Amino acid sequence: MLERRAVVARILKDRGDALVVTGLGSTTWDTAAAGDNPNNLYLWGGMGGAASCGLGLALAQPERRVLVITGDGEMLMGLGSLATVAVQKPANLAVCVIDNERYGETGMQRTHTAFGVDLPAMAKAAGFKTSALVRTKPELDGIVKKLFTAPGPLFVAIKVSTDPVPMVLPSRDGAWILRRFRHTLLGDAADE
Repeated sequence: MLERRAVVARILKDRGDALVVTGLGSTTWDTAAAGDNPNNLYLWGGMGGAASCGLGLALAQPERRVLVITGDGEMLMGLGSLATVAVQKPANLAVCVIDNERYGETGMQRTHTAFGVDLPAMAKAAGFKTSALVRTKPELDGIVKKLFTAPGPLFVAIKVSTDPVPMVLPSRDGAWILRRFRHTLLGDAADE
């Protein structure tokens, strides 16, 4: 079984200038552990909103690649966003779900994906151009480049273990995170 911290590090290793939006909890910690970056927008408490936020960013920044890295519980809460993303068809957006089949922030209760709910099939049915399920390292290696280059919208769910890893916390100051991110995108115009 794939280890989630290693998976996120592998995904972000060659990200270039991609903009990354994280869901709450472990995907934020794992993204920060891979290296804090001003192109990271950490969503600390907006459960269910990562894909929608990524969509807005992809539409506002059509020349930049946008990658959403979120968990299965967060994605299940925001399922309606899959339909909205598919209808908008942003070619620069990829949604990557790190699926440990658990709600990690509330006690490791099983999510619906542990009972067979198929998020990639849901994305495909909604109209995503590409949808995939990853379970092995060769499959991961084969999909990573596509997350940053394949025409979107692209959806990938990656099954990972529930093994605990140490927390690596980026700043918890949401206003500061947003200001830094806006400044990275807009330069001095962000201050206006």
